[in-house]
Amino acid sequence: MISSPSFFLRRITIVSALCAAVLGLTCGPAQARVFVGLGFGVPLYYGPGYYPPPVYYPPPPVYYAPPPPPVYYTPPPTYTPGATAQAGGQQSCYAGAYVCPMDRSVAAGASCYCLGNGAQKVWGHAN
Repeated sequence: MISSPSFFLRRITIVSALCAAVLGLTCGPAQARVFVGLGFGVPLYYGPGYYPPPVYYPPPPVYYAPPPPPVYYTPPPTYTPGATAQAGGQQSCYAGAYVCPMDRSVAAGASCYCLGNGAQKVWGHAN
């Protein structure tokens, strides 16, 4: 077996010449043709239908909504901040931030409760 570089180059030259000959034999002569039509064609580059370019719509005008009205929360009816005087000689229960009138009399300093937010009992002392 011959393994010289010149043998390898000869082999490549023969193979490329054979490929060129086969390609030359398979190609036919060029033919010039003239087509006469009416000009009603379907543009194939748009796909199955014509889609126009997108339209630019200007953005809507800017509208600044007015702020919502303020919300005022009224305190529960049993809450009287800073009330220290008794109304009409009635006893009061002082339970932290809540002061409420008592329905029956108890000894001064006895434990009592007022109903707070959510109707939970807030314990305090009577005056």
